Amino acid sequence: MTHLDALEAESIHIMREVAAEFRKPVMLYSIGKDSSVMLHLAAKAFHPSRPPFPLLHVDTGWKFREMIAFRDAAAKRAEMELLVALNREGHDAGVTPFSQSSSVYTNIMKTDALKEALTQHGFDAAFGGARRDEEKSRAKERIFSFRTQHHGWEPKNQRPELWNLYNTRIDKGESIRVFPLSNWTELDIWQYIMRESIPIVPLYFAAERPVVERGGQLIMVDDERLPLLPGELPQLRSIRFRTLGCYPLTAAMPSSASTLPEIVQEMLVARTSERSGRLIDHDQAGSMEKKKREGYF
Repeated sequence: MTHLDALEAESIHIMREVAAEFRKPVMLYSIGKDSSVMLHLAAKAFHPSRPPFPLLHVDTGWKFREMIAFRDAAAKRAEMELLVALNREGHDAGVTPFSQSSSVYTNIMKTDALKEALTQHGFDAAFGGARRDEEKSRAKERIFSFRTQHHGWEPKNQRPELWNLYNTRIDKGESIRVFPLSNWTELDIWQYIMRESIPIVPLYFAAERPVVERGGQLIMVDDERLPLLPGELPQLRSIRFRTLGCYPLTAAMPSSASTLPEIVQEMLVARTSERSGRLIDHDQAGSMEKKKREGYF
């Protein structure tokens, strides 16, 4: 058994455990590469049947256009129900990445939308594609992460996980976030995508795209809603993305890697954090942990 075989087997075991133990699970689908791997693993775990849970995407209205097109095609290809959660009140009030700080925007348009959707549908377990190597607060997460009735995360109030034994007992209103990719690394994800020929959003491959350089970061001009600052003029640069989110808050990286082998090679020599381009991670010290305590993914 190879390293990737062992990771695949562990993830499939976790998914089957959730399907067996929880009343109403859901898979959070962010459209990124980790979500693509998670969806592929779910298909394997329950083949020849469809996975026994729907997909839930938290849409802010500011995702890359290619992401939304890919999302709809992926759900159709998987023959799974796709639920889309949008904070309508925030949307109608004009909350955007420009009208609010990134932390306030994230709290309203992502965290509140997610909590509302989980409560509305009564989901008691939610798969997420987070990995421990991504960011230090995620490294603290158990594979089965306990959440309160208000969807809050308390790092000191988690259950021990010995070997592959998980405590799935919860009271009414409580829930569990489940991370079947916890033990994968970014390089594992790319090698698995290449091995399994998993479809991913084209934005991960290098191509010439219009960008502006802002605060030392390359921000792609995905549509006419991005307000240009005085003196800014979009330029075509060969870029790609290591991580995907709301486009005004997600920086690209200069790259010429336009194939999976080239991306894997790029990852082998990378010395920067995968999430260095996610502006919401840099709001303040410990910002991701604070968001997670408030109910963020």
